[in-house]
Amino acid sequence: MTHGPGLLTDRYELTMLTAFVRDGSVDHPAVFEAFARRLPEGRRYGVVAGLGRLAALVEDFRFDAAEVAWLEAAGVVDEATSAWLRDFRFTGEVDAYPEGDLYFPGSPVLSVRGTLGECVMLETLVLSVLNHDTAVASAAARMVLAAQGRPLVEMGSRRTHEEAAVAAARAAYLAGFASTSNLAAGHRHGVPTVGTAAHAFTLAHATEAEAFASQVAVQGVGTTLLVDTYDVEQGIRTAVEVAGTGLGAVRIDSGDLAETSAAARALLDDLGARDTRIIATSDLDEFVLTALADAPIDGYGVGTRVVTGSGHPTASLVYKLVAVASEPGGALRPVAKKSHDKISVGGGKTAWRAHDEHGVLRREWYRTDDVQEPGASRVQVPVLRGGRPVGVPDLDAVREHCAAALATLPPHARSVAAGRPYLTVEQEGETDG
Repeated sequence: MTHGPGLLTDRYELTMLTAFVRDGSVDHPAVFEAFARRLPEGRRYGVVAGLGRLAALVEDFRFDAAEVAWLEAAGVVDEATSAWLRDFRFTGEVDAYPEGDLYFPGSPVLSVRGTLGECVMLETLVLSVLNHDTAVASAAARMVLAAQGRPLVEMGSRRTHEEAAVAAARAAYLAGFASTSNLAAGHRHGVPTVGTAAHAFTLAHATEAEAFASQVAVQGVGTTLLVDTYDVEQGIRTAVEVAGTGLGAVRIDSGDLAETSAAARALLDDLGARDTRIIATSDLDEFVLTALADAPIDGYGVGTRVVTGSGHPTASLVYKLVAVASEPGGALRPVAKKSHDKISVGGGKTAWRAHDEHGVLRREWYRTDDVQEPGASRVQVPVLRGGRPVGVPDLDAVREHCAAALATLPPHARSVAAGRPYLTVEQEGETDG
């Protein structure tokens, strides 16, 4: 049985909602924010991703009659809360850093304004989407920079949940990957798809030559032939014999990629296939890509290390109440956590950035007093108004924005070597008193 995004939430969101309904605070104005207290260890920056998916999910976030009946029967909510849920639709406002933009520790990445009840309901959905997609995009961006202009194919579908695979392909593409192997990502999000053949295809034929001939007959000589099922050198010779010197590419999926690719390039050139590209796959990440910078490799396929966030499966974003009113329509008052290592700063925040004369990002900070900062640029943009998406850019525009944002980092901040975050974002201007 399928269900909408309403049940993609933790039970305690609805037990809190039940208490809010019962004590009358459910309609009090409130502000929640998503932010990260820290980046994964060694990271210099993060890349925001998932907003395009999140906006659509929030618009559809509601509960049908069967879901409400199940919640009440299971003792999750009471009768009054069931009545509230039947009519529920998020009608508030969401502002966020543009998808594809940079973020740092303390950046107020996303703000949700509405009633206490409707804002608390979004916590699990906001964090599950943003934490997953942001982790993937942040890892993918590092790989894109490490590849130094060589195209990357996302091919991690078999290393993660089937729906996470689609989201991961989208996040990798917006961060600069050229394409994906995942067809659902192509259908839903317009990500370019690529794919040729696996080792099983070669093994299914009596000889490697027969396998290559079958593939070329269907896909043409511009295809990519996988040459390491048996022996790379012989595989390359057979590939050129079958497809000719106009063969599009060979793929190497094992061994010492630096050494093997050098030998492959020399052999291809010797056989007259000077324009045949070399594609490398096999457990690649930004560190391996950096090590392969001088290898004669024309493109890469990356799987496990990008869909799992290069070893960091979450971006550690949290979603906290930062302001609430004491009555419906009342004035907001800032609230903040004080617990050790998990503090938050009260008050709704506006983030600002300053760049130098060369366009390099030099500072980011936030204010809680709505004062416009002369000479600075505001970071957040509207995402939803009245619960409806507004001005959500298409994926190619997000991809362009990400590339431009990465270009504002100085060279040392773009390095894959472990280091401190390039910036830490803190409050400036008036305090909350």
